[in-house]
Amino acid sequence: MEQNDMIKMADDFLEDYEALDNDNNGLYEHWKMEVDPGQKPVRIDKYLAEKNPYQSRNRIQNAADAGFIHVNGTPVKSNYKVRPGDMITLMLDRPKHDTSIVAEEIPLNVVYEDDQLMVVDKEAGMVVHPGAGNFTGTLINAVAWHMKDVKDFDPNDPEVGLVHRIDKDTSGLLVVAKTPEAKTALGRQFFNKTTHRSYNALVWGNLTEDDGRIEGNIGRDPKDRLRMKVFAPDSETGKPAVTHYRVIERYGYTTLLECVLETGRTHQIRAHMKHIGHPLFGDERYGGTEILRGQRSSTYKAFIQNCFALCPRQALHAQTLGFVHPATGRQMDFDSEWPDDFRRLIDKWRNFIKGTTADTFEQNQTVK
Repeated sequence: MEQNDMIKMADDFLEDYEALDNDNNGLYEHWKMEVDPGQKPVRIDKYLAEKNPYQSRNRIQNAADAGFIHVNGTPVKSNYKVRPGDMITLMLDRPKHDTSIVAEEIPLNVVYEDDQLMVVDKEAGMVVHPGAGNFTGTLINAVAWHMKDVKDFDPNDPEVGLVHRIDKDTSGLLVVAKTPEAKTALGRQFFNKTTHRSYNALVWGNLTEDDGRIEGNIGRDPKDRLRMKVFAPDSETGKPAVTHYRVIERYGYTTLLECVLETGRTHQIRAHMKHIGHPLFGDERYGGTEILRGQRSSTYKAFIQNCFALCPRQALHAQTLGFVHPATGRQMDFDSEWPDDFRRLIDKWRNFIKGTTADTFEQNQTVK
């Protein structure tokens, strides 16, 4: 199942099923997929929940009960067991959203550009690609405007465009392919792990080691489909993921890290850091907006709240990006300066530690 298909499916599932008519007449096809030839029999609600990371199994069951999930042209209930070659369709009583990408005049920080590719420094808060709840105002809408006079560039063509992604509230560098040849070559480098990507992250706690390696499969958290969870490396759940980290500065209750990705899974750094007990500072989805380390004083708690206000997002910045140019074969390396919110946050912690004695950090207690 393609990512865009899953996003469309997730958006459709957000509707209120109970208010809709179960009659099969007048339904519109929103999404379709064929079951893999080697698929073992499994309930369709479980099958779709595994294929679609954006929706709970309960929501899918509701859709099936309402008569919106069809197999080979016939509505099925959630206990139907899929078989190889089954054609599953999502049928709703309204036309699907127009998901075509429209050019929008949105400021774009282009740090490099030629006839093959462009490197963009994305600001925090900008969604990368249109999806459920964010059909406009994305980085790709901005790229479409930037490229509107290039007749051979079609923002709706999957053979060009984004080669990789970063989260909405993560700032930093991304590469966009202008030609199918460039996207294929760059995609191969990402797949073969020959690119170089490093992030700066502020995490809760004082890490024991100056550097380290985190390995653990990453998959959707069954209790929260919008969050990722780390599973054992030898587990059949999730996809293999490896993050390397190095301590840059220590602030007693938080630590500034450089993180280098060996793989590129969704929320990889955020999930891995949560897994080892050091969530990203300000990362609400992974518990980073709680005061996890520090003092019990009202002064300290006010200081933390001021930090959250300075940088109201996860403190994560995609700082460097390196790859081989798909046409020239030349090594290309880019470095992004910290955005203002991240820089002010780090400056605040640096000033904090200057005025604090070493004895204060001895216990590094957890604040409840």
